[in-house]
Amino acid sequence: MTKSLNIVVVEDHDALRAVTVEALGKHGHNVRGVDCAEALSDEPGPAPIDLLVIDLNLPGEDGLSLAGRIRAAQPDIGIIMVTARTQTRDRLTGYDSGADIYLTKPTSTDELLAAVRALTRRIKPEDPAAFACTLKPSSQTLHGPLGMIPLTGHDCALLAALIRAKDQQLETWQLITLTEKAVTEAGKKALEVQIVRLRKKFLQAGILEPSLKVVRGQGYRLCLKVAIRVD
Repeated sequence: MTKSLNIVVVEDHDALRAVTVEALGKHGHNVRGVDCAEALSDEPGPAPIDLLVIDLNLPGEDGLSLAGRIRAAQPDIGIIMVTARTQTRDRLTGYDSGADIYLTKPTSTDELLAAVRALTRRIKPEDPAAFACTLKPSSQTLHGPLGMIPLTGHDCALLAALIRAKDQQLETWQLITLTEKAVTEAGKKALEVQIVRLRKKFLQAGILEPSLKVVRGQGYRLCLKVAIRVD
């Protein structure tokens, strides 16, 4: 589910501003639009701004100046510049002025939404409490409510692959390959033993809900949200 951001679109083209505000609003964000930098200063809004979408060619104070001023005052705010300026030097100036992402016009709605999603991960990172436990590949350990549980290298590789996989699910042959064994009946049996061992590791870490589920005829699925921490 997309996290909701408080977004202000600074764009002097009325139709484009309206389309952008509508598109972002349809995806669950709280969005308002203004036609110039000066209007933004007079627009307190219902909540602090998380993200600005700024056109560079604005009347009055231009987008580069606005971005630099806002970035200096609010270092953590998200800034997306959307402009017809396409030269490399323009991009560099945009990033130097505080842009997180620099998009050139015409910009598709899908590209703008992807940029917003990318910044959402920084502005509103995942709540650690949403994860059942944490995997630390560097120390090959699993951390849960009951403390730290050591893992083997193969256990760690298998778990990390499942965490990163689409829908946290991999086929049997993929998991066997991760354990550096041949895709044979013996390899399947060895994988089953490893899955049982990993389930026990989750229990030892204090995770009582189901952790690894058999997907009949396919492979295995990780049923928990597990964070990967890179130290």
